[in-house]
Amino acid sequence: MKKIEAIIRKSKFEDVKQALHSVEVNFFSYWDVTGVGNEKEGHVYRGISYSTSEIQRRFLSIVVNDNFVERTIDAILKSAASDKVGDGKIFITPVDEAYRIRTGEKGGTSLN
Repeated sequence: MKKIEAIIRKSKFEDVKQALHSVEVNFFSYWDVTGVGNEKEGHVYRGISYSTSEIQRRFLSIVVNDNFVERTIDAILKSAASDKVGDGKIFITPVDEAYRIRTGEKGGTSLN
């Protein structure tokens, strides 16, 4: 099992959610977050100057079985990209174990 964490533009969340559902990733958690990025120069949009490091983001936390990792990453990459600075990042870490609290079931089947 792997934990996939993605930081995406808040404006792309619905596209990413739909893409994840289309590859049968139906459960994940998310939070609204703010952070500081590498981009230092501001951009002007409709006469308003803003910093790309302060764009509202959404943080997604997804745990999937190993056979779902590539399709999950591909769905996020394709649906979250705007080809502009500040599109976000994806991080993957191993998950040693998972339990379904209601039944006590453990392992990869607890994710179904």
